[in-house]
Amino acid sequence: MLNVLPNSPVTFDPAALPAGRAEGLYVHIPFCFHKCHYCDFYSITRQTPERMEAFVDRLLAEAGFWANIQQVTGPIRTVFFGGGTPSLLPMPAMRRLIAGLRSRFDLSGVQEWTIECNPATVSGDYCRMLRDAGVDRLSFGAQSFHKTELATLERHHDPEDVSRSLDLARAAGFERLNIDLIYAISGQTLADWEDNLEQAIALETTHLSCYGLTFESNTPIAVKKRLGLMHEVEESIELQMLHHTRKRLAAANRPAYEISNYAAPGQECQHNLVYWTGGNYIALGPSGSSHIEGHRWRNRPHLGEWETSIDAGRLPAVEHEILSPARRAGELAMLLLRLSGGLIYDDYSARTGIDARSVYASTVDNLRSMGLLDVDAHAIRLSEKGLNVADAVAGEFLLPDSLLA
Repeated sequence: MLNVLPNSPVTFDPAALPAGRAEGLYVHIPFCFHKCHYCDFYSITRQTPERMEAFVDRLLAEAGFWANIQQVTGPIRTVFFGGGTPSLLPMPAMRRLIAGLRSRFDLSGVQEWTIECNPATVSGDYCRMLRDAGVDRLSFGAQSFHKTELATLERHHDPEDVSRSLDLARAAGFERLNIDLIYAISGQTLADWEDNLEQAIALETTHLSCYGLTFESNTPIAVKKRLGLMHEVEESIELQMLHHTRKRLAAANRPAYEISNYAAPGQECQHNLVYWTGGNYIALGPSGSSHIEGHRWRNRPHLGEWETSIDAGRLPAVEHEILSPARRAGELAMLLLRLSGGLIYDDYSARTGIDARSVYASTVDNLRSMGLLDVDAHAIRLSEKGLNVADAVAGEFLLPDSLLA
């Protein structure tokens, strides 16, 4: 049930949420020095240090809304700062933000704290400050090691900045490091992507995220595509890139654990696994999305409007959706199919009360007959062929509300 129209304000009492402790805390820091042409995440440019300092004040005020709601906010297991470019926050502001969150939430048992960084701007001092503050994982947006591809994406860093940034992070004591890569960039060949992947493997990070380029409707590259100035890579080539990535990274001891994510054993991103396993999480900052036991909402996707809500002492939510039990179970099935482990029958039944063997019997039989699922006595998983149409396969697992009415 959707309580409100998109982007209209809502009022609900966080204390009235069902008991379900948030495992993850996400903090959205929207500042960027440049808006990349493929990015549809909420971000803004040309902000002053003074506004960033005031932003931290308001983030901590928003955290204060949740601090005393114990059935929701403690203890937190994972923290993730995304953006935007979180590492653009001035060092004193970032240090104050981390300390302020520690004073408002129970972060004593945090198992993973990730911050996204831009390879062009990170410094050794900044990395040392983050490590001293308890951050243990950094994620760098490399995207490509070819200058022409970076120019196509409007990325303002040089390929060598990535290795330099990783060296600085390692010197500061970071061992858990991720780099993001994009394939199927306009004009890119399979050989180009293979070279990018080899350069990434040589950097020996514990984690890699590899995404196919998407032309989101509200981005400059989508406009260029409509004008005929940019073209998508042929689907057959993009699929070759995907399957090459899976095979090559498995050989490099970085097997896929999710459709777009690869890690050394034990180095999977625990925060993202909270999302992909239907867990509970709270988000701070403009556009951040939260979920607690089937209640979903997001913050205003506009810095000024978010600031106005915080200053008025209101939760800056614009949407509040309450998922029916059937909808929640169906979406969980869709999420689990993104994972290499798939939907494990016993675990799914324990979470939802639904016998997936029975409820999905005809769906599974149909998809297996088409070669899109691998099925055994314990689980169902996307096959290599199924990966090619993963979203369509996952959509078959939505359930009618009448099932659990």
